[in-house]
Amino acid sequence: MNLTASDHRIPLNDGSSIPIIGLGTFSNKRFKDLCFQSVKTAIDVGYRHFDGAYIYHNEHEVGRAIQEKIAEEKVKREDIFYCGKLWSTFLKPEMVQPALEKTLNSLQLDYVDLYIIELPIALKAGENIFPKDENGKWLFDEVNLCSTWEALEACKDKGLVKSLGVSNFNRRQLELILNKPGLKYKPVCNQVECHPYFIQTKLLKFCQNHDIVMVAYSPLGTNRDPSWVNIHCPPLLQDPLLISLGQKYSKTPAQISLRFNIQRGIVVIPNSFNNDRIKENFQIFDFSLTDEEMKSIEGLNKGVRFVKLSRFFSSEDGHSQVILQILILLLYIMFS
Repeated sequence: MNLTASDHRIPLNDGSSIPIIGLGTFSNKRFKDLCFQSVKTAIDVGYRHFDGAYIYHNEHEVGRAIQEKIAEEKVKREDIFYCGKLWSTFLKPEMVQPALEKTLNSLQLDYVDLYIIELPIALKAGENIFPKDENGKWLFDEVNLCSTWEALEACKDKGLVKSLGVSNFNRRQLELILNKPGLKYKPVCNQVECHPYFIQTKLLKFCQNHDIVMVAYSPLGTNRDPSWVNIHCPPLLQDPLLISLGQKYSKTPAQISLRFNIQRGIVVIPNSFNNDRIKENFQIFDFSLTDEEMKSIEGLNKGVRFVKLSRFFSSEDGHSQVILQILILLLYIMFS
């Protein structure tokens, strides 16, 4: 792949394409008011891909920033690639289109470029995004994901979304969709945690064999919040190999980590509200890692996630119902 700062889209299986780097827009209360300016900065730097979600509560800021840059004629709508997410309380088929329309209204857009199922598990349907009973226990629901997918396909047919995908799906869950009778549109991507300490080799190979692009969230690791992060795993960006390679190429460990994934054909969506880091993360198209260096970085794989779920995993791409329930708990902690 000959990727450049001005031309770094890779093809999707439905004929569309996706920029191989995007800006993640997840924020907690600490960064609540920074998203608007960060998106504008990112567009000026050269980002065209923005990853958001209804439960981030800032899609209106992302949309306002995009609209301002369109008005300034810095970009056209067709230059922008926005990925939204269908949350777990909206997986019932009749709730899919209204959920997507909420995102569109917040963004002030007629369509999104990509809409993905955020988690392969359903919570009690409704506007309460973290439903619990009077004892504080989570309220789950039963939903046929194939029916959810059919509702998403209908949204695509109506022009509300260009491409459809999933997130946090393992091989078996992907096969559920891929083997669905009457499948109209395959998932174009699977968004999962992926970085040099958790390289997801088996899941990546499966996705590649089925022409599904892997999208890496937390490609630089995570913050060190002990309430939901495995702080016993050393910080990724302090790894001696990444530091050494950074010195060789006059790059930062973050840039080495991002370059590692894009050379594997993996889309990266680093999250930042720091203008300098936003610019720095984008500067990954003026160097390449050698095959030997790529193998050395692969050797850093620890097979563990930064979120504290490792003891529940039986394999690097295996999810269980328990894991997903705990992941929802972690999301609740992060957004509350």
